[in-house]
Amino acid sequence: QVQLVESGGGLVQAGGSLRLSCVASGRTSSTYGMGWFRQAPGKVREFVARIKWSDGSTYYAASVEGRFAISRDNAKNEVYLQMNSLKPEDTATYYCAATATAGYYYQNRPDYWGPGTQVTVSS
Repeated sequence: QVQLVESGGGLVQAGGSLRLSCVASGRTSSTYGMGWFRQAPGKVREFVARIKWSDGSTYYAASVEGRFAISRDNAKNEVYLQMNSLKPEDTATYYCAATATAGYYYQNRPDYWGPGTQVTVSS
């Protein structure tokens, strides 16, 4: 099992920045990659960004490309999401996720989820 805990959410004005953190514990060595997802009220959960533990390669949703940056610290088992130029439509609960296999990783189908952290962007 892998446990994930997010932090860093909050209220920010449009155009501002936030940095989310996710700490992974448990059998983290069994995971292939990490990702961030978000869910706004009344909407389905959507993919935001992902990163491979091995080489740090990343991939982003088109809606956040160029504004958000995902990174990881292998030694600390931590993953981060730097969010810049935030917009009101970025308001959502953000979830950290871990995927055990390459197949599910590239399909954005995580095996483990954190409880989420709220990000609210005011206009």
